[in-house]
Amino acid sequence: MNTTTFGQEFLRELEEEIVASRKCIERVPESLFDWKPHEKSMQMGYLTLLVADIPKWITVTAEKGEIDLLMWEKHKLTTTENLLKYFDENVAETKKVLSTVTDETLFEMFYLKMGDKELMKSTRKDSISSSLRHWVHHRGQLTVYLRLNDIPVPSLYGPSADDKTF
Repeated sequence: MNTTTFGQEFLRELEEEIVASRKCIERVPESLFDWKPHEKSMQMGYLTLLVADIPKWITVTAEKGEIDLLMWEKHKLTTTENLLKYFDENVAETKKVLSTVTDETLFEMFYLKMGDKELMKSTRKDSISSSLRHWVHHRGQLTVYLRLNDIPVPSLYGPSADDKTF
């Protein structure tokens, strides 16, 4: 009988993406935090913060079942080193939560709100799955930002044009 829980499966997925995400964050210089490729694009610093922040979304989703964007504590964007520390803290907490969360909890509802306004609802399981995909998506955007600034793109799922090691 297979006793693997969804939390353990999410933890396995998270573990596969941590190193790649950290490699991208560590390459972003503070001097480019305000840079963006287009007027409608996010600033590079904000995008990097988003990549560092998403593991925390997963923790809050699993533990509390609700995120209110008006109340979300925004991490102060200061240095790349500070972002890496924030990322590492978020990942550590997420690992802890995913290793203990029950399937029963994951099938409870999750609500994304903006104050009193409900923006979205789904099971916590579905929201965590979506957050993991969202994380990979934004990390992919970040690799494009790196390329556009002639910053070597790290190998993620295999060698990159800049990093032939794997």
